[in-house]
Amino acid sequence: MKLFPLLIAVVILSSCGGNKNEQTDEDNSNTAAIPTPANLNYSIVKIYPHDTSFYTQGLIWYNNTLYEGTGLYGPSRLMKVELTTGKFNQKINLAPQYFGEGITIFNDKIYQLTWQENKVFVYDLKTFKKIKELDWSMEGWGITHNGKQLIVSTGSSNIYFVNPETFAIEKTLGVYDNNGYLDSINELEFINGSIYANVYNRDWIAKINPETGIVEGRIDLTGVLQKTNQPITEMTDVLNGIAYNAATNSFYVTGKKWPALYEIKLN
Repeated sequence: MKLFPLLIAVVILSSCGGNKNEQTDEDNSNTAAIPTPANLNYSIVKIYPHDTSFYTQGLIWYNNTLYEGTGLYGPSRLMKVELTTGKFNQKINLAPQYFGEGITIFNDKIYQLTWQENKVFVYDLKTFKKIKELDWSMEGWGITHNGKQLIVSTGSSNIYFVNPETFAIEKTLGVYDNNGYLDSINELEFINGSIYANVYNRDWIAKINPETGIVEGRIDLTGVLQKTNQPITEMTDVLNGIAYNAATNSFYVTGKKWPALYEIKLN
């Protein structure tokens, strides 16, 4: 008689366990897998010279002009560069205590990040005269804009949408793909409603959905220097620098201390 209640309890527990497993299986079946980013094929349109002393941090094509921001302590600059020669025709040097990072142009002003100095420099577009400095509490890596907000990366998996006047954060976006969160997001460019980003120490550019943070595609530039017979030295560093020419639907891409800047088009 004492075994009967125990038997009932075992049956009840077994039934509960079965229902729980069935519910878990049902939940899993309703969870959509994150797709692998699409491979975005490209063609090289033209190869331009790039000064191998430029530690490229930011690149912009604006009003038929190439702007480039460089890093390292001492040689950090903001420059207007002649595309066909790779030489600058206008520049401003940062003070040696500042490590320059990404740049963007918004409302006739150039914004330039610094790496660990928590400062953002704002310049007049035409004269390069510094208008003001803004404070930023994190590291500065890449910067672009969507026409309303500035978009900033900090070397993490987050991208921040900030107020252009105050640099106050208005939105934080986590970036991820089918393998999880994507770390070391670097130079940024907002193109046709998507964010394109270099990823530090990676040979590809990520195409990011600015609403969801999902990496929807990749431009794989692995071995592009070797494939185009460019000279590589011990100073040649990582892929970094994305600009976009809307008139020709072309991307300009390069790297830190690279000997070449590539004009490419997506196929």
